[in-house]
Amino acid sequence: MNVSRDGGEYRWALPSVLLGDGEGRPVKRSTRDWVVDTAMFLVAAALTVLTVPDLEKFPQPVQVTEQVVGALACVAVWLRRRYPVVLSLALTLLSSGLLLVGGAAMVALFTVAVHRPFKISGFALLANLITALPYSYFRPDAVMGPTLTSVTAIGLGLMVWTWGMLVRARRQLVWSLRKQADGAADEARRLERERIAREMHDVLAHRLSILSLHAGALEFRKDAPPDEVAKAAAAIRDSAHQALEDLRGVIGVLRHGQGAAPSDTAVPERPQPTLADLADLVAECRRAGMDVTLRLPELDETPQSLGRNAYRIVQEALTNARKHADGAPVTVAVGGRPGDGLSVEVRNPALARPGPRIPGQVLTGIPGAGAGLIGLTERAELSGGRLEHGRRADGDFVVRAWLPWTP
Repeated sequence: MNVSRDGGEYRWALPSVLLGDGEGRPVKRSTRDWVVDTAMFLVAAALTVLTVPDLEKFPQPVQVTEQVVGALACVAVWLRRRYPVVLSLALTLLSSGLLLVGGAAMVALFTVAVHRPFKISGFALLANLITALPYSYFRPDAVMGPTLTSVTAIGLGLMVWTWGMLVRARRQLVWSLRKQADGAADEARRLERERIAREMHDVLAHRLSILSLHAGALEFRKDAPPDEVAKAAAAIRDSAHQALEDLRGVIGVLRHGQGAAPSDTAVPERPQPTLADLADLVAECRRAGMDVTLRLPELDETPQSLGRNAYRIVQEALTNARKHADGAPVTVAVGGRPGDGLSVEVRNPALARPGPRIPGQVLTGIPGAGAGLIGLTERAELSGGRLEHGRRADGDFVVRAWLPWTP
């Protein structure tokens, strides 16, 4: 114990290692806490009442003292949440000489075992076991005698302490499982947001690059015929509309993930692209002025996720070709079969080949985030495949992917 002088008064305090964190702090009880505390009070009171007949052999003053102190000990049980360690030690010391304090002391020991770590509850248990010896010697049971009385008291203390430790271990296990579940939910939300970010990068980069192509054509060909200007303007309008639709869908998903009201989040997901949509993607690029050759043989019906991943790889590769190899012809080759996997290759010269430009082949410095190929690699690896990219000896830039195709 420590002694400190404060304002001319001496104050005694137990070491903090024995008190534990939270000792003496105000307690806000929930409905469940009130029910449990009431049950603990009733248990202490019941044990006290059951031991009252054992006082008949003692003088009347001793019986009155026992009854008053026992009643006060039962009332003190209501302080078990705010002062568990202090209450347990005080009641343990009183129980070494008083009979009717034993029930409240057991409740206090149980509370310490539940709410404090082993280094603190173990000390409380040790104090309880030590005080059982003088009680058994000075006030032994008439039938059991001092030895059997001390063994019974020690066994009861160990049983109550063990019960409290089991309750504490169960609570810690439940807390740990809840924490793991919360962590898993957070991880799932993070992965979902990363998936949405990849989808938005693939979709918006393609849409905006097409839009930039047509806008660059209008800027380059200021004397273009009215029908070409109208066609480019229509393409810009369609690309902007599609980009807004994609953005709206993703915002709807994000709002749903943040717990918005169901009426505000009833945004249906747009159909995901598959291999069957590659022809439309290539046709859109051709209308924007790209020279794209598609080699897509007849394939068995592919799983939806496989087709979507292949489509996104081709889409991002075409977007990069528009950014970095303006005017160069691009070859897209897709092939495979169940069991062997699906292969995707997009090839284009690393630099644009010289030659006349046509409207729609003008790029006005489309910026890049530098994450497209990294995202494609991650997409392929997450699906169990692989992706490689780079410039080859013949000068062509190649994006080649292999994706597993389970029969």
